[in-house]
Amino acid sequence: MKSIKHFTRIIIIAMVTLSLAGFAGPQNASAAWGDSANLIPGNFTQLAAEARPGVVNIRTVKTVKDKDGGRVFQHFFGQPFRGQDPFRDFFGKGPAREFKQRSLGSGFIIDRHGYIVTNNHVIKDAEEIKVKLANEKEFDAEVVGRDPNTDLALIKISASEDLTPLKLGNSKKLAVGSWVVAIGSPFGLEQTVTAGIVSAKGRIIGSGPYDDFIQTDASINPGNSGGPLLNMKGEVVGINTAIVASGQGIGFAIPVDMARGIIEQLKDNGEVTRGWLGVAIQDLTQELTQYYGLKNQKGVLVTHVYEDNPADKGGIRPHDIIVSVGNQKVTTTRELSSAIAASGIGEKTAITILRNGTEKIVTVKLKKRDDAAPPAGEGHESTDKLGITLSELTPEMAKRLGFSEDEQGILVTQVENAGKADKAGIRQGDLIKEINHKKVDTLKAYTIHLAKIKKGDPVNFLIRRSRVGFAVVTLTK
Repeated sequence: MKSIKHFTRIIIIAMVTLSLAGFAGPQNASAAWGDSANLIPGNFTQLAAEARPGVVNIRTVKTVKDKDGGRVFQHFFGQPFRGQDPFRDFFGKGPAREFKQRSLGSGFIIDRHGYIVTNNHVIKDAEEIKVKLANEKEFDAEVVGRDPNTDLALIKISASEDLTPLKLGNSKKLAVGSWVVAIGSPFGLEQTVTAGIVSAKGRIIGSGPYDDFIQTDASINPGNSGGPLLNMKGEVVGINTAIVASGQGIGFAIPVDMARGIIEQLKDNGEVTRGWLGVAIQDLTQELTQYYGLKNQKGVLVTHVYEDNPADKGGIRPHDIIVSVGNQKVTTTRELSSAIAASGIGEKTAITILRNGTEKIVTVKLKKRDDAAPPAGEGHESTDKLGITLSELTPEMAKRLGFSEDEQGILVTQVENAGKADKAGIRQGDLIKEINHKKVDTLKAYTIHLAKIKKGDPVNFLIRRSRVGFAVVTLTK
């Protein structure tokens, strides 16, 4: 009996020990992970209940012309002749048809005066905008202002009742892996709540010059556009904007920190004004960093300076490397564009540049950005021993290739297959700007500088590619 009692006592002690260990484990993990140890919230019920009254459904109507019978016709009836319609060929295309296009979107209330944030693409060209609140009441809305560059818009309703605005949060503090909730009207299904995590930040998807998206796997579909992305406090951290059509669980939202200033400008002025420097820029590649002898220095390369613009008047020159705007360091073209856009119009801005390895500060008086794009004797051809045919660049050729009309350099018109230049990576349409740091803007200058390089020595070409930027190509003579 004693042995049985002793054995039983051991089992009880072991069970208590395991039980205590079980409680200690998560506590220790919590200490290691911090407050984020609540990996799975119990539910989103309270958050949804408090936030949904601030989310609205937006319906718009606009008149569009379509020579193909409209997207609805194409979507439902397809192309039975696989793109070759014999009736169209016989009768011609005919006059464009007008039809009413209806679309759905979302938005959220930001104050009790009836201001609502949504996407520009939701209300663009709309002749009629209807806003439906969570309580099913509908109102006509007017456009206060739009910003196509960031796809943001501000609309307003005149509501006599109390509205429930959502609080704007802080997207900079939003960490990858954080829980987020999206509320909107996907496919017209109003007040739909979905949850997920922040998959990534700072995504560039090619939608505009100020791409800086939050990527999330919270379900976002057509109709969610303009709706809020919320953190677990119920604060707006993003505005749902885009999806990947072929992907599931990939959605994008505009960070609220970027949207905040734009919303304020739209509310106060009905438009957004941004600073304009007047330069073409590109990120530094590893090859360009080596070419300019920058070592660990980072910055943004100036590829072109537009005449009579702020940068030109302030003393910035092509091949300068911009490293900071005011006290803000810039390492990418996105950072530079955002810093300039956020700078005051007409104010003097200190810009730090590197020129020939020496740091210099120039003062530039920025002007208002115009969202229209800036402007972009007969040459003689020559074929050299590197396997490329060259031509002096004319203004007409420059314009056709997407360069500015005052661009200088030697144009590569043909590349010999398997030649030295071809193997090194030089391509037809490249514009040779320098050879071993020596400027070449005529065939004569090109020939002279190339002749000074001994056989077997390296030849570094600084080239510019249309709509791509600068690159360095190295080969052996």
